[in-house]
Amino acid sequence: MGNKFKGSAEIIPVDKAIGKVLAHDITEIRPGNFKGAAFKKGHILGEQDIPHLRRLGKEHLFVLDLGPGELHEDEAALRLVKAFAGSGIHYDDSPSEGKISLRSAHKGLLKVNVQALMEINLVPGISCASRHNNGIVEKDEIVAATRAIPLIIEERFVQTAVHTAKSAGGIFSVRELTQPDTGLVITGNEVYHGLIEDKFAPLIRKKLQTYGCRLRETLFTPDDKGKIRDAITGFLEEGLGLILVAGGMSVDPDDVSRMAISEAGAEDVVYGTPVLPGAMFLYGHLGKVPVLGLPACVLYYHTTIFDLLLPRVLAGEKITRVDLAAMAHGGLCLNCDECRYPRCSFGK
Repeated sequence: MGNKFKGSAEIIPVDKAIGKVLAHDITEIRPGNFKGAAFKKGHILGEQDIPHLRRLGKEHLFVLDLGPGELHEDEAALRLVKAFAGSGIHYDDSPSEGKISLRSAHKGLLKVNVQALMEINLVPGISCASRHNNGIVEKDEIVAATRAIPLIIEERFVQTAVHTAKSAGGIFSVRELTQPDTGLVITGNEVYHGLIEDKFAPLIRKKLQTYGCRLRETLFTPDDKGKIRDAITGFLEEGLGLILVAGGMSVDPDDVSRMAISEAGAEDVVYGTPVLPGAMFLYGHLGKVPVLGLPACVLYYHTTIFDLLLPRVLAGEKITRVDLAAMAHGGLCLNCDECRYPRCSFGK
């Protein structure tokens, strides 16, 4: 068996137990005050423990003796967590029963190297579970936990997991979010001429405020490619750090927003996604400034592709066609009567 250990179990005198691994819990009872484990299974006995054990009436102990190439579960957990933690991650270096939790050092976007995480969990005796990739986490939230499953684990298995994690540059990280001043272009003849009331601006403002971003300016344009293009370039000249273009993203002849975005000089433009709602979303960038084309579904659904990608854009990611294709799995919103996002499967 892969995680069978070579170390032997034996009964030894207490004064010979220093450095040995306790093979069972030792219970302490203080009438009226305490009843529980004074020493837990897996505890590595130190010189300071001997007087306490004798007060508990222990003269002999059942211990495990580590063999060559073997690690205690706590030592294994420490090696693992050091390799798993990337930037924006911290952890307590006092494992319990071979388990350590990883926490976010600040609020931000959790990044998980999913492929490397799967490879690590294929290593015998290693367990690591995490929250979903690309989720927003608050400061000091648990984002993952790892442990060595057996009390004594072969060092070579730990080394394999550590090598995988280091080769990946760490498994977990939390990226801080930027808070750019934002410009919003709202397109459409019906809104521009006052035939219907605009509902985009208050909705977008609220979504941006969730991340501390300010909607600094809103412009209304007709379905005119040149006017939309000029509004975008005007925002760029004003130094705004994020540009949103709402409406005009379908294949209707009057919907010219995506052509205007391209004419404004947007690079690496990707249009269309396998996420519903959000099929006609557009991403591009003007130098370092992201520009997002928002389809009408953003108005009518509580959660859309915009909610999934906005945090990633604020974290500095450039969205590619491959990124969007990967969102197909989990990209179908169930349109529940009461939206529970992000505590649901959408975008996961």
